[in-house]
Formats: sequence, C-alpha cells, structure tokens
Amino acid sequence: MSTSLGIGSRVDHLHFGRGVVVDTASEFYIIWFKSQQDTKSISKDFAGLKTLEEVEAAASEGPITIADIEQALNNILDQRLHDTQVVPIALKWKRGNMILKPGDSTMATKEIPIETFFHKIVMLRDKLRVMEQKINAHKGLDDSDKVELQQYITSVYGTLTTFNVLFKETIHQFKGVSTKD
Repeated sequence: MSTSLGIGSRVDHLHFGRGVVVDTASEFYIIWFKSQQDTKSISKDFAGLKTLEEVEAAASEGPITIADIEQALNNILDQRLHDTQVVPIALKWKRGNMILKPGDSTMATKEIPIETFFHKIVMLRDKLRVMEQKINAHKGLDDSDKVELQQYITSVYGTLTTFNVLFKETIHQFKGVSTKD
C-alpha cells in the first residue's frame, strides 16, 4: 500500500477477508475483521491487503479510547449490517444433494441441493454473530447477563460444529467451547 489509510477505511485481507481500520500506528494498522470478530495488527506494507474504501488519514489528535473504537464499530456494524460475505462451500459438496428419506415408506423422499442447505447454515451463523454483537453492545444488560447469554451462543456454535465439514475454509467454521485444558 502506497498511501496511509485513516480510521474507517475498508480493506480486504488475503486471509481474514473484509475489515475496517480502527486505529493506526507508525508501521501497522489495527483492523477489525468481520470473519474473526476481532482486531488484528497488520503491517502497512503487507501486500495481501487491498483497499476497498479509503478514508484520509487525519492528523494525530491524541490517543484513541476504547469508547472511540466501540462507537466506530457500532457505526460500521449499523451501516454494514446487511453486507453479505461470500463463504465458499467445500468443493466436494458443490452440485451435491441431500436426500431426506422418511422412516415411513409411504412418504416421499425429499432432495435438497447441499448448496441451498449450506446457504441456510451460513445465514444462521451470521445471525448468531449479529446477536452476539447486539448482546455485547446492549446498554441494559450487565456484564454477568452478557456472559451468561454469550455462553448460550457459544454452546449453540458448539452444537453446529457438525456442519463444519461443509465449509471450504476453516476461518468460516463454527467454534464452540474447547474441551482441552
């Protein structure tokens, strides 16, 4: 990248996908990535970072607070809530069908394209992520309520790990609570 990106610039990372610059330093950007639901420090000269929408870098006005970052993320999430991310299905499942065969032989079987089913799974995952964000940003919930609700969502993710076999890339998969100590 030849220019210095400002806070709010939208980027596309080779591995992490789309993100938004939430802070800058002399040699790297702090970028929040939707796929990771987290920030990463990325070198300003990293060749795998593509600018999607550039915001001019402002003159330094002092340190950025957590409240500044939360406000920027809330604004971005509100603006981009309906953006869809392309999540690739594993190649072995492309053009495949799921066959649902009832135990009652008088009833017909149902065939569903696996890609249609996969799309529904991805939509479910994305809606859970939005719910997580709304819980974490909710002003009426105290921290213990947020933790309790987050534990339920993590448990749901764990239940859905069965469907990880459909995802081409592990960064898009469901992750539940680790059973390793």
